Amino acid sequence: MSYNSHIKSPNSLITSPGETRAGFISIALEKNRKAESFVEEANGLKVIASKVKSPRELLNIVEIRDSLIAASGISDKAKAYFNEEDKIEAITEFIERFLEPYEENFIDELVYRFLLTKGDALGGSMRNLVGRLGEKWFADSLIQTLSGPGRNFKCCFDSKGKIWEEFDGGLELENPIKGLHWTTNKKERVLMFNIAVPLVKKNVDLCLLDCSPKDIDLRKKVSGHRKPEKYLALGELKGGIDPAGADEHWKTANSALERIRNAFARENHQPYTFFIGAAIESAMAGEIYQQLENHTLANSANLTNKAQVEGLCNWLISI
Repeated sequence: MSYNSHIKSPNSLITSPGETRAGFISIALEKNRKAESFVEEANGLKVIASKVKSPRELLNIVEIRDSLIAASGISDKAKAYFNEEDKIEAITEFIERFLEPYEENFIDELVYRFLLTKGDALGGSMRNLVGRLGEKWFADSLIQTLSGPGRNFKCCFDSKGKIWEEFDGGLELENPIKGLHWTTNKKERVLMFNIAVPLVKKNVDLCLLDCSPKDIDLRKKVSGHRKPEKYLALGELKGGIDPAGADEHWKTANSALERIRNAFARENHQPYTFFIGAAIESAMAGEIYQQLENHTLANSANLTNKAQVEGLCNWLISI
């Protein structure tokens, strides 16, 4: 099954305004879900802090010390470099400069500054989650395709690529999938997500290998993913939905795919390469389609287009 089954022209690759809106909504909902724990912590902080009459008394409440550190603008990463004495000093300075001037309104200012720090942390984590969300959308589609009659598959969530198990439900962003295993025409296939490919010396988003799960151990020197001839297809996946970043995502992915092709060509091996993107604009759609036509790319799909993703999944399974 080639790309022609789901891509008829460059225009069919372009992300529509409706698909862009739907993508932004999905990310916003995930952001709100991730923010729930911060809001709950802020509410708890307000309840406990309301028991004191002056900002200075907050120093005596050990249970909110981490929240006070956050409110003072110190991130969780930076906090690791602080001992208890450093923390108390930072909190004291924060109280003197930012809470005491507010007098009876110091609790509201405390909660506001806590949420300010946590919001910044949420923004940073969401930049990573957008990529994982795109990976999840693709994995969900592939699993749905593999769930058809007569097909058996296993999943791997282990960072070493060693533990494989039957699929038992929905995928979680907090525990991203590492691999999928199935059989095609009595030949075992393993699709690994986001692994370092030794030959390329870079991480690759999606790697289809001609081997069984027992041949994979990502942290060992003897592993199927270290053998160039085992690679059947390698792909780049860009889950960002913002049209403003689409062209840059494609340039990055295109460079990565070219690096992959060159690395394997030096080993006299030519695995397929493919691209999946959520934000695809007109100019890059033309470039992608041209690469499909001249066989530089073997396949492609717009991540927001269910039919295209299903077509690409069926192609991967058939290899």
